[in-house]
Amino acid sequence: MSSFRRESVWVGCLVALSGLALTPTAQGQASGADAPAPGAQEKQTGKAGYEEVPQFGGPSSAGAQLEEDDRPKESVLRFDGIQRGLAPYFDFKARLQEDHGLSFGMDYTALYQGASDSPGEDSAASGIFRLFGNWTLTGRGTQNTGSIVFKGENRHRLGTDVPPSALGFETGYVGLTAAPYNDADWWLTNLFWQQRTSEGRLNFVAGIVDATDYLDIYGLINPWTAFTNLAFITGSGTTPLPDQGLGAALGAMLSDQVYLVAGLTDANGDPGNPEDSFDSFFNDHEYFKHVEIGWTPSYDRRYLDNAHVLLWHADERDDAGVPDGWGVNVSFARFLDDTWMPFVRAGYSDDGGALLEKSVSVGIGRYMAYRRDLLGLGLNWGKPSSDFGSGLDDQYTAELFYRIQLSEHFAITPDVQAVLNPALNPDEDTLFVLGLRARLAL
Repeated sequence: MSSFRRESVWVGCLVALSGLALTPTAQGQASGADAPAPGAQEKQTGKAGYEEVPQFGGPSSAGAQLEEDDRPKESVLRFDGIQRGLAPYFDFKARLQEDHGLSFGMDYTALYQGASDSPGEDSAASGIFRLFGNWTLTGRGTQNTGSIVFKGENRHRLGTDVPPSALGFETGYVGLTAAPYNDADWWLTNLFWQQRTSEGRLNFVAGIVDATDYLDIYGLINPWTAFTNLAFITGSGTTPLPDQGLGAALGAMLSDQVYLVAGLTDANGDPGNPEDSFDSFFNDHEYFKHVEIGWTPSYDRRYLDNAHVLLWHADERDDAGVPDGWGVNVSFARFLDDTWMPFVRAGYSDDGGALLEKSVSVGIGRYMAYRRDLLGLGLNWGKPSSDFGSGLDDQYTAELFYRIQLSEHFAITPDVQAVLNPALNPDEDTLFVLGLRARLAL
């Protein structure tokens, strides 16, 4: 049986399981209708008290991930014994937060993808362990805080010849079917100082940063819990985002509804060798620069209800042989009735090493089963960069996922992607990529 057929069986079983997820438990019938949607900004008491962790960035940033993972969740299954066994661990986390301002979390995410047709490899799998946190050292109990933010990761293949981040090009698709899921081994992706002033309306970060934490954000941008295809996450494939490296960024609320984010990051970031970031940043002078201005109805809903325009410029990278370039991205997203999340996003690039020259994405997310699970659908049109050749066909990409909160700390996500006219595989009109993601968060 081919890897694609095996994956089809697995995903079919999980889709059947998702049907069970749509049948509420007795507890869900009693309380689920009043439960806030995951990601909504209502304040509730979490297991470790992380609802007030200082944040700068979108859903995938360390602070937002800490708050989301700590929030109580409805689930398909209840494991009261496991919850009682974990109680001392969460009590310990709560004491660290209360006594020392140190919050931390860890997760393990595994992803398998199988392609229906490929001139190269047709299956890929990887796992990623992450440890991340925020240590508030100044201003605790106020809106004007100073914190150290940290995140370390181990990314590794799981029994396949290539990781999911490489599967797209194996199939002839100009894009990434699973952007962060590579086999880079140990990475330091965050180690920076985060300063908040003016009652939280002005934020500054400097150190080892990840531009995808705060750039071009919206509610479904987190590749650990929502879409995985690059067309639907940061930059939409038209932005040559650098790997994590030395940089700085500023975020400010210019008014009650208008915000500004601007920053500069080493274009040659190497999170596998972070000690090289200082030499690269101060000696090579090759930077990725960005300015974003946006609108949101309130600061608390800045990545749920959001419209913005992003301008970026990437310097020429001599050693990598990448020319300089610039581009623009626009995005509009809303969170309606704490249930529906429609979005429209577009991007344009002029050189700089981006995968796509033009991109337009539309889609929607919807919380399901008493706001426990998340359904997402995205559609994308993309024009590949001329770096891959002239006269390439435009590509059309769709991604559909259903995230099932099986237990308080464990979720699985069946996912299917369809690509029409894969630009580097002209013999294939349509290919499918079926995936299964599992995430354990503690």
